Amino acid sequence: MRPSQRQPHQLRDIRITRGFTKHAEGSVLIEFGDTRVLCTASVEESVPGFLRGKGTGWLTAEYGMLPRATHTRGAREAAKGKQSGRTQEIQRLIGRSLRAVVDMNALGERQVIIDCDVLQADGGTRTAAITGACVAVHEALDGLVRRGLLTANPMRELVAAVSVGIYNGVPVLDLDYPEDSACDTDMNVVMTASGHFVEVQGTAEGHAFTRAQLDALLDLATTGIAELNALQRDALAQD
Repeated sequence: MRPSQRQPHQLRDIRITRGFTKHAEGSVLIEFGDTRVLCTASVEESVPGFLRGKGTGWLTAEYGMLPRATHTRGAREAAKGKQSGRTQEIQRLIGRSLRAVVDMNALGERQVIIDCDVLQADGGTRTAAITGACVAVHEALDGLVRRGLLTANPMRELVAAVSVGIYNGVPVLDLDYPEDSACDTDMNVVMTASGHFVEVQGTAEGHAFTRAQLDALLDLATTGIAELNALQRDALAQD
């Protein structure tokens, strides 16, 4: 039995709250169980220098954890004067995941900046950030359509992410911290709503995993992401 008493194929309780902050063009509080991430999407009517005059847009992401998001206080990275390798890797992953589903040419010469701030961490912060950021970006792009700046939302489809792993020899979906810290295999999967893979990050933490176990993990992730897509659609349907 899992520490959370969930079944192997069962997600944590997922909650997506739109419009969580006042000023951002898109804002979402996403909760994967006790993991809580605030995702905001800001639109700027400019692009980085390397894209100026090319008629195409850009989307990028930043990620950070509040000092007491975890069991012990972590120093702010700004106080250290540099970002950790983990932070840089995660924010690049978030950016790649959203760029995979947004038509940059249709966006025009403007930039969407995603900020993902972890308020509380209990495993799966990067997957929660991607899933919530998708809704925040969609909301921001809808706002451009309402203002007459775009004729249609340039997000082609939804994207979501979930963790899977092998815990006590069993493939399980959506690891929380007790599982993540003790699993034999840890994997993060990013997929589009049409079932295409954006990224698969898998590592054997203890015992090496077999091809059959890999297939089982990907099957779990596919099912879990379909559930997350349904929750994203429900959130976007709410006015």
